[in-house]
Amino acid sequence: MRTAWALAAFLALTAIGLPAGAAAAPTLKIGDAGGYVYDLQHRLDQLGLYAGPQDGRFGPGTEQAVRRFQAVHGLAVDGIVGPRTWARLYGVTFTAREIDLMARMVTAEAGGEPFAGQVAVAAVILNRVRHPAFPSTVAGVLFEPRAFESVANGYFFRVTPTASAYRAVYAALRGDDPTHGALYFYNPAQTTSAWMRSRPVTARIGTHLFAL
Repeated sequence: MRTAWALAAFLALTAIGLPAGAAAAPTLKIGDAGGYVYDLQHRLDQLGLYAGPQDGRFGPGTEQAVRRFQAVHGLAVDGIVGPRTWARLYGVTFTAREIDLMARMVTAEAGGEPFAGQVAVAAVILNRVRHPAFPSTVAGVLFEPRAFESVANGYFFRVTPTASAYRAVYAALRGDDPTHGALYFYNPAQTTSAWMRSRPVTARIGTHLFAL
């Protein structure tokens, strides 16, 4: 009961105003400004396509990043963010809040691990989001009952995400997966679950085994 209360309180405290989604997003072009432009820049940055200031101003740098994104994803390369570009962008990126949640989980579960081990935990989260056997959202994966020990024991709610954890999340978002597609991880010195130990191991990084 205490964990459920902590989860509800945490989600309420971390809720922030975000664009409603691709269907609600306006068409953007060079010269525009505002919250949706900031969201656009944030998502392009996740993919390593935009390195400029996330200032909510649609300038030449943002337009060039949009064109690169459109070219990579087989869209009309016009530098204008319309419904098709928004839909594809939302399909392959995450909100700032979701990145915060992932960084918090990486800190809670792998804060003492080498950087590669932190990237690996972030990759497992993303692999679950994309796998049909798991919830399709970051929050759904992280707060699925009994999915992560740090949520069950409350440690997740007490940690502060580290800079290293954020870097690890961004590395995973840009395609780095040292686990080779793993869906689970565990410390073999602490895990007593016969089922977990039966899973095919894909990698060992730091103190964790990663498995399918």
